[in-house]
Amino acid sequence: MNINDKKDELNLPDYTIANILQTGNWMNEKFSDHLKQYAISIQQFQVLRSLKELKGAPADLQTIQGEMVSKSSNTTRLVEKLRLKGYITRTQNEENRRKVDIRITVEGLKILEDIENVQDDFENDVVGNLTTTEIIALNQLLEKIRNK
Repeated sequence: MNINDKKDELNLPDYTIANILQTGNWMNEKFSDHLKQYAISIQQFQVLRSLKELKGAPADLQTIQGEMVSKSSNTTRLVEKLRLKGYITRTQNEENRRKVDIRITVEGLKILEDIENVQDDFENDVVGNLTTTEIIALNQLLEKIRNK
């Protein structure tokens, strides 16, 4: 039985959901493996990228949490691990002592630069067999599914 026969037997929405989940797991494993050489997780990478985009301005935990792909990430734990690695700083906000200002350090910017130097190769490895038109269509369809 080939894959097309299998698709005909399956409920198409069920097959689509299973396919998206399988692809998501594959992508997660592939990206995790890519980041292992830098000793950071996908979630830590996301925190660093979010902080870099602020160009030196501080963020608080809620802002960082809002930027995460996985909203269930333990942001406090992620931030602490990055602080221990020297990639971010945490300081008490002078105006609101209950808030903590989080900033990326020079070391954090350096690790991101190292990752970005090989990121194009990684991205091409993942989607290099798709045309630009296919990548745009894929993104539009994924966004359409999420934004019902």
